Amino acid sequence: MSANSDHIEDPIQMEVFSNRLLAIAEDMGSILIRSSFSSNIKERRDCSTALFDAQGRLITQADHIPIHLGAMIGAVEAMLKRYPLDSMQPGDAYIANDPYLAGGSHLPDISIITPVHQDGKVRFFCGNIAHHADVGGKTPGSTSGASRSIFEEGIRLPIIRIARAGEIDEDLLELIAHNTRDPEERLLDLRTQVGTNVRGGAMLVQLIERMGWPAVEQAIEDILTYTRRRLRNRVAALPDGVYTFERSMDDDGFPGEPVPIVCTATVDGDRLSFSFDGSGPQARGAINLPDSALKASIYYCVKAVLDPGLMPNQGIIDPISISAPLGTIVNPKAPAAVAARAVTSNRLCGAVFGALYQAMPADRVMASCNDSTSAVSVSGWHNERQATYVYPESMGGGAGAFSDRDGMDGVHVHTVNSTNLPAEALELEYPLILDEYALVTDSGGAGRHRGGMGMVRQIRIREDNTTFSARSDAHVIPAPGVFGGKSSNTTRILRNPSQPNEEILHSKANGLTLSVGEVIRVETLGGGGYGDPSERALEDIARDLREEKVSRAAAERDYGSARVEQALAL
Repeated sequence: MSANSDHIEDPIQMEVFSNRLLAIAEDMGSILIRSSFSSNIKERRDCSTALFDAQGRLITQADHIPIHLGAMIGAVEAMLKRYPLDSMQPGDAYIANDPYLAGGSHLPDISIITPVHQDGKVRFFCGNIAHHADVGGKTPGSTSGASRSIFEEGIRLPIIRIARAGEIDEDLLELIAHNTRDPEERLLDLRTQVGTNVRGGAMLVQLIERMGWPAVEQAIEDILTYTRRRLRNRVAALPDGVYTFERSMDDDGFPGEPVPIVCTATVDGDRLSFSFDGSGPQARGAINLPDSALKASIYYCVKAVLDPGLMPNQGIIDPISISAPLGTIVNPKAPAAVAARAVTSNRLCGAVFGALYQAMPADRVMASCNDSTSAVSVSGWHNERQATYVYPESMGGGAGAFSDRDGMDGVHVHTVNSTNLPAEALELEYPLILDEYALVTDSGGAGRHRGGMGMVRQIRIREDNTTFSARSDAHVIPAPGVFGGKSSNTTRILRNPSQPNEEILHSKANGLTLSVGEVIRVETLGGGGYGDPSERALEDIARDLREEKVSRAAAERDYGSARVEQALAL
């Protein structure tokens, strides 16, 4: 049938159908997490699932990690460009990870895309993406912030058919797995990714056979039209104007000057555009943000700021235009390194939030979050397994304060939504000990409402010849406050803290060799404060002091000695 883009007969039924599709994507995510071998997927939830129609339009995405959205869209676009629909058989599956060849975001994020046939035709594509703990390259973990080109970062996969008519290409699978440091884990998790899509496809076919394809096809058009129209209405409610905000990276991956990320948001009626003219040149290190990650970051920002309840589908994408000069940190030329792109993605989100907030009333504005992700990779020989292990970890920090409440403590923000590996799982899985896992005192910016607190994670090494690398930022530039609120602290990574040989590491420390007993300590930044600190309630100051979220010295500095005395007298 010919779909009418203005159909939408019953918004309630349309939302019910959208929720059915979302439930399928979420079930796929649950299968992927439960069935995975790697703790990176199983425990940290560093994976996402989505459904696309036969045209490659996003139909829904499960609520996992926003930055993954762009990589799956890129993989689907690359697949449709290379493989005609009529060449796809039931049981086929396609694999990709490369930012320049297949729209990926960085090499550890491997996408599997599977066509879903019904009545002899491709009706949908199931997609999932998982961050693998290692995909080869110069540095264990494949995420070093100091790599200088993508050729140092691991195995590059253009879009390739990895399964044909239900049979996995074992030769290709073995080739991929044995270009990594833990081939057994890669083999198992890639099989799990393929199987997850098979299950999702079966659920989609059941839905089509229950509703009938014409009804499903019309419902898809309706939910896309509704989402597109709803977003345009949100944009039209903003005052027309040009709004610019700037955040900066500490450096470009190597010691040097800050690199600006400049976002200009233009509201013109119901049209919303973003320009990144004025942003710094592409980095020498691996913090460059490829096209797919740039787009995914902006789609997330628009949804989060303008309408968090908006259904996650192509309707969010269509009304937005994006411009980024080629050869800049937000649109690099191949073969620029991109392994640490998540750090830049989060900082870019801070710039986009700051631009959009200028078009909104003060009570809807949020102070800057940590706008970073401090990720480390620890690797070495596992004597019990008699194999190389790679332990990746990404740490959150503080969220920005709001007009009516403090920021959240110790959370991931923006496009990185993974969880910290539990202490028990870490110590069982790897020859490491977690000495400390806590919040960082005095890390949130002071204000009428305080920024959220950063977190500390201290790891002790149990084997010699252990390799350590980091990809982090905000070691120099804190999270700023708003409306008189103060800035946060900054992040620190320490080697052997409180020891005579203590060393403060660069944010992109790379390939350090550690001995048994050595310690790595990561202290992340908090969020910015909201409003004048002199307006903070005495009860809130007293609670912060009592719970040791703020030291007395910092409280007296930010709120004044007299008010601290009053708070302590309560």
